[in-house]
Amino acid sequence: MPGGWFERVSCDIGAAWAIARKDMKIYYLKPSILVSSLLFPFVMFLAFAIGRNAPPGTLLPGLLAITLLFSASSIEPVSIPIERRTKTFDRLLAAPVSVQAIVLGSSLSGGAIFASAIGVATTGVGLVAFHAEIIHIVALLVALAFTSLCFSMMGTLFAAYRTENVGEVMSLLNLVRLPLLFISGGVFIPLREHAGMGGQSIALLSPLTYAHDLIQFAFDGTTRFGPGVDTVALVLAIIVFQVAGGSSSTGGHGSRPCRFPG
Repeated sequence: MPGGWFERVSCDIGAAWAIARKDMKIYYLKPSILVSSLLFPFVMFLAFAIGRNAPPGTLLPGLLAITLLFSASSIEPVSIPIERRTKTFDRLLAAPVSVQAIVLGSSLSGGAIFASAIGVATTGVGLVAFHAEIIHIVALLVALAFTSLCFSMMGTLFAAYRTENVGEVMSLLNLVRLPLLFISGGVFIPLREHAGMGGQSIALLSPLTYAHDLIQFAFDGTTRFGPGVDTVALVLAIIVFQVAGGSSSTGGHGSRPCRFPG
């Protein structure tokens, strides 16, 4: 029934927001998260930006893409193993709340909120430091929101690995995040310079390729795929990570009906 469907969706949204608020209060200022979200991407950017013969304004899209990747995917790999250790996550799984709501709530706290805020701050600093300008503000806002949520859900997917050790999850995540910087088109290496069709095909599978392309369009108006294709690619990646994260969290046993109280 339509009413029942609306009630379930409303319930899931309420539960997701409650989980997101809890994570925001507890994990935002943890040193490991701040280092992974701010210091590491800045150092990576400097390592590849220094010595490059490129106008400063063209470096801002790469810096922003790297910052969103690391800040968005850093909270859940820390918070979920800690909550497994304290049995908080087990209580969430046993609660009358759908698993998809748990995944969405965990991802919202790290993606749509935390990383987007860091992205806005990075943009402000970059505009002053690089003397860049924003041409398409709507494209930039869409890029910040969708890229943050996409990589936050990627972090949640890796955090579904059954362990109470934060280091194990972060090690697995970095096995993907670090190569992603180099195989994605535009971040460090333009897509046309990737080795052969094989390298370009791999780059086209990376959501970071489309995130960078959309951010670049927002700043200088150039794009390889078009803002529509970039946005659709990010939405598809969000859906894939959301579904995969929900299945991994429950071991593929499905989810329970939501009965979140208000």
